[in-house]
Amino acid sequence: MKFLISAGPTREKIDPVRFLTNFSSGKMGYALAEAAIDAGHEVVLISGPVSISPIDKAQMLYVESAEEMFEKVKSEYKDADIIIMTAAVADFTPVDYYENKLKKEGRDNLTVEFKRTVDILAYLGKKRSENQILIGFAAESQNLILNAKLKLNKKKTDWIIANHIGISGIGFQSNDNAVTMIAKNGTSIDFGIQTKKELAQKIIKVILEDE
Repeated sequence: MKFLISAGPTREKIDPVRFLTNFSSGKMGYALAEAAIDAGHEVVLISGPVSISPIDKAQMLYVESAEEMFEKVKSEYKDADIIIMTAAVADFTPVDYYENKLKKEGRDNLTVEFKRTVDILAYLGKKRSENQILIGFAAESQNLILNAKLKLNKKKTDWIIANHIGISGIGFQSNDNAVTMIAKNGTSIDFGIQTKKELAQKIIKVILEDE
């Protein structure tokens, strides 16, 4: 089967030297891509800016902004059997891009206005075919399971994978993670702290068994 996986953060430019981003390292998405390849499947990996070497057997597509991520997803999702949106895409992007560096002289404060970006997971929930499996991630700092279930229903995914970003030593930037997989039929599977590589193998196995 063909997997479409997104990974990493996005960067939303303010001026030539500044941008809005987040702490996503891309490690979970890359681990899922490798696990899918190891299971014998084809992978298209759409990656934001990360410090991870390309995966040789994956089709690598690189983007920077949320808009670029959305455009790549739109061009690739129809051919995929399984779609896993792991990327931490910015929810907001600056309204204006300043062509020249914003100088501090004469300023005690700086206000930048932001606008919403396209909700890629919600778009896929509406547009994907009945035969496609859609998996999203929910990184939460409170009410983990409740918020994850709300996201699953709102975005119309088959699975949501919830991880708590407030626990030291796991999640963003770490090699380890702990997640709860929640299916649209109510099934819930807890995976305790382990490496992202180990988690990825288990997640891919669950998805394939449910296919």
